[in-house]
Formats: sequence, structure tokens, C-alpha cells
Amino acid sequence: MSTSIRTFARTTLDLGDALLHPWGRKPAGPELLDDLVTAAADPKIALWNPLPTADHEAARTWLDAREDSWERGTGAPFAVLAATDGALLGTVNLRWVDRADGLAMIGYWFLPAARGRGLATRATRAVTTWGFRTGGARRIELAHAAGNEASCRVAHRCGYLPEGVLRESHLFGDGRHHDEHLHARLATDPEPGP
Repeated sequence: MSTSIRTFARTTLDLGDALLHPWGRKPAGPELLDDLVTAAADPKIALWNPLPTADHEAARTWLDAREDSWERGTGAPFAVLAATDGALLGTVNLRWVDRADGLAMIGYWFLPAARGRGLATRATRAVTTWGFRTGGARRIELAHAAGNEASCRVAHRCGYLPEGVLRESHLFGDGRHHDEHLHARLATDPEPGP
């Protein structure tokens, strides 16, 4: 496959009750900045996916980095927004690890109000399918802390097969390096069942 098509182009994915909208500078009104500050303070996000968005200025800097990923085609960070009122529910991020080889990595976090509804699974499935079909990904990896059981369930439900344990591979929000479970899907793998 030609690397010229291995790019992530801005798009919005519609899940019915939620929209996956490209993160970026717009729209970045005070409500969204407040939501990012709130997300950074959530204990589970602070532990498993620490966000450097403790105030509005830091949140704008974080959004600038997401905008840059889209502009360069190197990442596809999606804000998961409620379809009814645009409230922030979470995020799903797909990024190239080795663009020439078609290797990408996916990650996600969700606010408490969005947890336990299957939204993380549906959003991660949608971005995975999109990454294979339109981004030209050959393989997408998903790594999560071994103690993060909710992320492990999402990985399994999205068809990401377990491949092993990465020992003390990532520094998490508690200041410790944790083991991570590595999961992966190939473009040739069948879509997971319901």
C-alpha cells in the first residue's frame, strides 16, 4: 500500500446518540475548556490517562497539539460529544506509530457520565473501522495498564486480541511504571460480533 494514502483526514463519525468530532482549536469555547479541566481532575482519567489540562491555558495548548495532529495527518483525535447538546463525553485517539508500515495505536478515555453505557466500545469500534478503511492502517495496537479492567473489556469487545504483557512499560498518573496489556487488530481480522 502506498504511504501517500496513509493519512488521517478530518471527518465526523455519527453514532446516533454521540458524534465523534475532530479535536482542534474550534470549537474551543469556555464550556469545552471547562470540560477538559474537569476531565483532568477525574480520578480514573488522572490515573490511567493523565491530561495536562488543569486550566484553560493548558487546555488550549492541548487542543493546539490535537489540531497539529490533524493538520499533519499523523493522528486522528476525536472528541466524543453528546448528539443532543454537544457535551463532552470522552475521546478516542488514533495515531501513527510507523506510518510507512501502517502501524497505528488507539487510546481512549471517558467521563463518568459516559461510562457503563457501551459508548467506549462503540466509539472505539467506529474509529478502528475508519482507521482501517480510510486511513490505510494495517495493524492497530491498544495498550492499557494491567490494572485497568474497564479498558481491557473495551479492547476485547472491539476485537483487539491479547498479545502479551509489556512489563513496567508506561509511567501512569500515580508516578509508577505499570505493566500494560498489549492487544492488536489487523485490517484482515473479522469485525467483532455484537
